[in-house]
Amino acid sequence: MAGATLAPPARAADGAGKDTFMAECAECHSATQGKNKKGPSMFGIGNRQAASLPDYSNYSDALKNSKWQWTPAQLKTYLSQSSSKALPGTKMKYEGLDDPKELDALIVYLNSLK
Repeated sequence: MAGATLAPPARAADGAGKDTFMAECAECHSATQGKNKKGPSMFGIGNRQAASLPDYSNYSDALKNSKWQWTPAQLKTYLSQSSSKALPGTKMKYEGLDDPKELDALIVYLNSLK
């Protein structure tokens, strides 16, 4: 087809990841810088130290003491299972995302929030 362009895989994942974010995360988290909800904003989460947003004060002691950094691998570990199993003592109540494609797309989307 002349003139047709295909979306790069990362952009396609951004779209699918945004849909997953809206369905799974947006009730408690925003994607907007400085806009916290029940949970902290996900803006800039990629490679950020866990429990480090200065304008959010409701982190659990478990998360504050975790010394985690939100790398893609850490996000995958945390979001692929029940949050209380991944980090006992966390305040986040989430049962985990078991679809690997959705999980990967969500992580691409979260890392795009800059």
